[in-house]
Amino acid sequence: MSRFPQVWASESEHLRAARPEHPVYYFAPEALARTARRFRSGFDGLVTYAVKANPERAVLENLVAAGVTAFDVASPAEIALVREIAPDAALHYNNPVRSRSEIAAGVAAGVASWSVDGMGEFAKLVEQVPRGAEVSVRLALPVTGAAYDFGSKFGEGPEGAAELLTAVAEAGFTPSMTFHPGTQCADPAAWAHYVETCAAISRATGVRLARLNVGGGFPSDRGKGATALEEVFDAIHAARDAAFGAEAPGLVCEPGRAMVAEAFTLGLQVKAERACGSLFLNDGIYGALAEAPLMGAVERLRVVSPEGRRRQGAPRARVLYGPTCDSIDRLPEPIDLPGDVAEGDYILIDGMGAYSTATTTRFNGYGAYEVATVRRAGHRRGTL
Repeated sequence: MSRFPQVWASESEHLRAARPEHPVYYFAPEALARTARRFRSGFDGLVTYAVKANPERAVLENLVAAGVTAFDVASPAEIALVREIAPDAALHYNNPVRSRSEIAAGVAAGVASWSVDGMGEFAKLVEQVPRGAEVSVRLALPVTGAAYDFGSKFGEGPEGAAELLTAVAEAGFTPSMTFHPGTQCADPAAWAHYVETCAAISRATGVRLARLNVGGGFPSDRGKGATALEEVFDAIHAARDAAFGAEAPGLVCEPGRAMVAEAFTLGLQVKAERACGSLFLNDGIYGALAEAPLMGAVERLRVVSPEGRRRQGAPRARVLYGPTCDSIDRLPEPIDLPGDVAEGDYILIDGMGAYSTATTTRFNGYGAYEVATVRRAGHRRGTL
């Protein structure tokens, strides 16, 4: 059997041939490589990929082929997966809360960088992590602009971060700082404010930063008015230059969503239509659409018949339910779909590569999916 997957020309070609009754993720390696190039050429620093966003082997393998040499990992399982695919990759263990056995696994795997956001967690690192290793103090600020805030769970305020940074330097580790402005952050000024605060903490403590990890949070394209990655890059670079001057640390970023979202289109089948017009799909919030209650309704979708013809009837608002027996398994708001949508049709949702396969459950026996490789994502090619 060939180790290479079958490559389809488009989503519609696969749908016509396979008529799948389970969810299908259409993976476009070209789209992933294109985004990796944007980060590597536009961001002035080390680009790491946050494995949690999508740990599919094909994603990791294609990122390595695209020149990504470092990965943000959050567990021993992710560490083992990356080591299997890319034995020489740099590992950044930026989940700041770990058990002692998890720290031991990271040390054994040669983790290059660790984050920390509390003295208790730092004490665990002191016990096991070799001196000289990079330890990044995670800062949290009350900034706005994200879909939801990571600072409510992780990170120290400026005073606590200053105390930690001093402790990191005094213990003989390589001192750095990190932050995360929040998921799907649309305001480049959020990054600038964080960079400026990190510089102020560095000056106040007298600890020069080896590197500054500006986190993830980079926005993926979720529809009209999306913030371009390059706007965020420019804001980060300008803030670094102004705040640090000649003593600017090297930069690191850890995109997850923004790196992988555009490389996947999700194909779902309409299982049934109620007399009221609501539709039942073969996946829902216990599967690929788990983020819908948090992130809002999906915007970029198309409806095609089983023969691959695009439905173009006058739009009609539809309530969309998932396949499980749970009544909360529905999208939070009605979605405008072509009025001629019918049972057996397929709904293709673009930009679904992040936090979809990674969060799918097996509730009620649903959750199985297929990954089909396509040459180019249809919505970027202007076809189905």
